[in-house]
Amino acid sequence: MTTRQRTIPAPQPSPDTKEFWDAAAKGTLLLKVCRACGETYYYPRPLCPFCMSDQTEWKTAAGTGTLYSYSVMRRAEVPYAIAYVTLDEGPTMMTNLVGCDFDALRIGQRMKLAFTPTDGGPPVPTFTLA
Repeated sequence: MTTRQRTIPAPQPSPDTKEFWDAAAKGTLLLKVCRACGETYYYPRPLCPFCMSDQTEWKTAAGTGTLYSYSVMRRAEVPYAIAYVTLDEGPTMMTNLVGCDFDALRIGQRMKLAFTPTDGGPPVPTFTLA
């Protein structure tokens, strides 16, 4: 049995996100850390959303987290699930869930990082059951 995969559009990297997408192409998830207040955050942006400092740096994420919330789109041509996963580093990120039985998903389950190819661009970070 062949499972159809949903096509994910390619992201459009900006100068502020280029390093993030370059790392994703190598299978690494990067987060931003503020050197002024110490907060870790996602999505990548040049100013810390907590204190507005521009003193930020990249940090490699472990790629593990906990399923916070999800929704399964069953009426789509190819069913898919979107979710919020709270990373072990603290931030919660919106993502797609891949390679798992959508009926078996439960809030609080452990998740692990998986990169999913896009339509002509760098892969996007997605998650599957750990």
